[in-house]
Amino acid sequence: MTTSTQEQARFATSPSPEPPDDSTRGAWRLVMQREIVTRVMNKAFVIGLVTSLVVIAALAAFFAWQANRVDTSTVAVSGADSAAVAAATSAGEIAEAEGSNSEVEVLEVADADAARAALESGDADAWLHPGDDGWVLAGQGEPGGSLERYVATAVEQQVVAANAEAAGTSVAELSAGAELTTEALEPDAVGEQALFFATFALSFLFFAGAITSGNMIASSVVEEKQSRLVEIIATAVPLRQLLAGKILGSSVIAVGQNLLFAGVGLVAVSASPVSMALPALSTSLIWFVVFFAVGFLALAALYAVAGALASRAEDLQYTATPMTFLVMGVYFVTFTASGTFLTVLSYVPIASVVAMPARILAGDAAWWEPVIALLLLAAFAAAALLVSERAFRGSLLQTGGRVSWRQALRPQG
Repeated sequence: MTTSTQEQARFATSPSPEPPDDSTRGAWRLVMQREIVTRVMNKAFVIGLVTSLVVIAALAAFFAWQANRVDTSTVAVSGADSAAVAAATSAGEIAEAEGSNSEVEVLEVADADAARAALESGDADAWLHPGDDGWVLAGQGEPGGSLERYVATAVEQQVVAANAEAAGTSVAELSAGAELTTEALEPDAVGEQALFFATFALSFLFFAGAITSGNMIASSVVEEKQSRLVEIIATAVPLRQLLAGKILGSSVIAVGQNLLFAGVGLVAVSASPVSMALPALSTSLIWFVVFFAVGFLALAALYAVAGALASRAEDLQYTATPMTFLVMGVYFVTFTASGTFLTVLSYVPIASVVAMPARILAGDAAWWEPVIALLLLAAFAAAALLVSERAFRGSLLQTGGRVSWRQALRPQG
């Protein structure tokens, strides 16, 4: 008999305090407490949780380091070519003026042979020199990225200035009226890239919380059923209260786990270059936790039925398959959805757990939309709880093989 089974046996045979009115009142609280304590004391769960937190923190630190890392590029120019030196120097000034994480350094060499040698040795990333018709930026591979953009801008400025001087005018006169300014109509709006990663994070939080805690409740139910302990527990605890305690205990664990993950994520965002999105992200996460707490009640009930339908632990791979497909479907669909499809998903129960907070983060949802979506989710959860409660009572005490939903829902004689 395993440690977990021994704990369950002690729980099943230990006397419970009798309330003044009903001996079974409050039994669900004992079940909920046991589910929470058993999970928290489980070494595998604790190790997995700590490992996940460490991985999230490490990834956040890595991305923060990447965002603040300075990328330095060296451009080789011949000291005899003053125009090339000026252009390369100007490229470095442009990069500095933009306040980006890129820097451009100038390496003056004697001639073309020395420039090629610098490229081969790795002392230079590119070589800037005049060509037959314009300028050439050469490298061991094809130069590109921010270095090409900075050098191209610098060369263009140099050429335009020279042409303006030859034409008897100035760059200021040629570019009069061409200045472009930017304006943010929604200063707190989240950028597209940040929105994508945030939506992916919400989808992952949903997936991790639903799969781990859902499988926990299913495994707990089938373990009690396979060991026949449930027959003892059922004599002291009504099956309705047993189900309620398991659902609430699993929900507390799942929501608490997501709160920890979200907290680490918010700390990471506050130390990153996208910290200006922290208010919008915090609001979105609050809605996510609320939606998840309501939606997981339905998922936990369905997972509990999946455990009750099985007679052995090996049967779970069959009885829990529909739930696994549902959770994985929501995970993959929601973080890739956009536009009208995302709007529709934000009202579909379970999918709305991720889709509506994503729309709130993007600023696409009116104040009343998450309220309506939450009411729809609550209605779905209530219906799922009612159906699951009947199926749970109709299948938990049946043995001898897997039980179908039809058999579980069949009226008991």
